[in-house]
Amino acid sequence: MIVLRGVSKQFEGKRKVTALEGVDLTVERGEMVAIVGPSGSGKSTMLNLIGALDHASVGEIEIDGTALSSLSDDDLTRVRRDKIGFIFQFFNLLPTLTCLENVSLPLHLRGWPRKEIDNRARELLALVKLGARLDHLPEELSGGERQRVAIARALSVYPPVLLADEPTGNLDTATGVEILKLIHDLHERLGATVLIVTHDAAVAESCPRTIHIRDGRIHEDTRR
Repeated sequence: MIVLRGVSKQFEGKRKVTALEGVDLTVERGEMVAIVGPSGSGKSTMLNLIGALDHASVGEIEIDGTALSSLSDDDLTRVRRDKIGFIFQFFNLLPTLTCLENVSLPLHLRGWPRKEIDNRARELLALVKLGARLDHLPEELSGGERQRVAIARALSVYPPVLLADEPTGNLDTATGVEILKLIHDLHERLGATVLIVTHDAAVAESCPRTIHIRDGRIHEDTRR
């Protein structure tokens, strides 16, 4: 489902910084994988490259058999829209939109009929146990509830790949446990390929596979 071959990423500035170097990785369809490592090790850079939010300096990345380097900007936008769901640490919800409107937005961008959009958004908010919060704004929700809305939005097109960057990092311990359980439940129910960048050992240990990154390279690949 996800393949990286010799992937490196350099950032140019006053000094060239190598964030990833020569990474080879294969993630099979339906796997749930944690990506761990110290700050600055390249975890989030790798997630951004897999999510087509940035371009590799060297090497090739494939998503579901498609080489990202061969795609135009418009085609990359379609890959992000149709094949990848993103969950961020700080939720990234639009503050002026209700829960229902935040979850509906990706479907409007795809041109779905309004009735289908409304049905899907309500279905997903019910799935994350927020069926009673449809008309609430983000500021009216707890941190855990905001993350549930963000997860529902990420799942709006039932993407085959779900990328989560520190999904529990901005939550208290108890709420983080609830969100992690929700991600596991949705993974089992929907069969998506899930990659989670995390500093939390408990999150990593809950995944069947953990990729350890150090200094831009894969240091260890552990399966349970």
